[in-house]
Amino acid sequence: MTTTAITNIASLVTNDPALGDGSPLGLIENAAVVIDGGTVAWVGPADKAPAADESFDARGRAVIPGFVDSHSHLVFAGDRTAEFNARMSGRSYSAGGIRTTVAATRAATDAELEANLLRHLDEARRQGTTTFETKSGYGLTVADEARALRIAAAHTEEVTYLGAHIVSPDYAEDPAGYVDLVTGEMLTACAPYARWVDVFCEKGAFDGDQARAILTAGAAAGLIPRVHANQLSYGPGVQLAVELEAASADHCTHLTDADVDALAQAADTTVATLLPGAEFSTRAQWPDARRLIDAGATVALSTDCNPGSSYTSSMPFCIALAVRDMRMTPDEALWSATAGGARALRRSDVGTVTPGARADLALLDAPSHVHLAYRPGVPLVSAVWQRGVRAV
Repeated sequence: MTTTAITNIASLVTNDPALGDGSPLGLIENAAVVIDGGTVAWVGPADKAPAADESFDARGRAVIPGFVDSHSHLVFAGDRTAEFNARMSGRSYSAGGIRTTVAATRAATDAELEANLLRHLDEARRQGTTTFETKSGYGLTVADEARALRIAAAHTEEVTYLGAHIVSPDYAEDPAGYVDLVTGEMLTACAPYARWVDVFCEKGAFDGDQARAILTAGAAAGLIPRVHANQLSYGPGVQLAVELEAASADHCTHLTDADVDALAQAADTTVATLLPGAEFSTRAQWPDARRLIDAGATVALSTDCNPGSSYTSSMPFCIALAVRDMRMTPDEALWSATAGGARALRRSDVGTVTPGARADLALLDAPSHVHLAYRPGVPLVSAVWQRGVRAV
């Protein structure tokens, strides 16, 4: 098997304090990485790098782990330009806008949905993302939810069943009947394609009791819970996520002191995944990342890429927002977008550049990872390796 050495790295982020400077990022200056097949074989100072079959000169630039985007909605059709334009002119966002995408997604062919998914995955990869989670939730019928997950599962191992995105328009007068469908026939059809089960626990979507029933049924079918929690208002989502040992509580915008304490106590189990693209695109209140981090919660950053409330696939953009508007340091934001996302997916093989980890790396056209926030909007990712293969 061919080995490749990436040499002349000005600054390498490993996310392993023991390998580098003792910080959470585990920084190594003047570093090298050796890739063997699809995994990292060696990391360390460049002058101690073992011989390899091939070499790549980083030319004094920074290398970071590939981004881990642990929350996206990429199986959809159409867009919501008109809604965005109206919202930027003064109309507030509500969960009901999802129905527009549901109609377009139901009308699309499998080929159209897959082509759109692949376009967004490629777009994200070119910006350094190498691990993707994506959800269903824009079909809301048994057949449409199952086909969304089938299409997603062909391109990523991190697939989430989100039949409980909103109450289907077909069940507008019978939300209890829709919960029965989501926890019954729809779950049976969807579970074989998914690893996770999610629910939008929010006013206008599903209340705490409904969310509990959905997540409990999903867990009984072998799926691991995650929760859209406390995005638009205070509610039971975070507490429910912690109680059910969900892998993540996502959004976490409106939190009580009890919610923050619960996430801190559950830091090893339930990650607070923050999605600043949604606040940017809806002019909503920013999540208080500083409050969560200082309390001891584990924080991840993700794009929430979707056509309605956060139509961005750029993790570098989300890092810049987190630093500017959510009071995170550049180091914290990068860790959350890599190792934090891996924690939210309960993965130990991604989000780090350590021996034995998957060889997912991004080369920045900059000497330091700090440039991701320092130079917002600049396309700094100049090369990407995914599973050891040069992908960009």
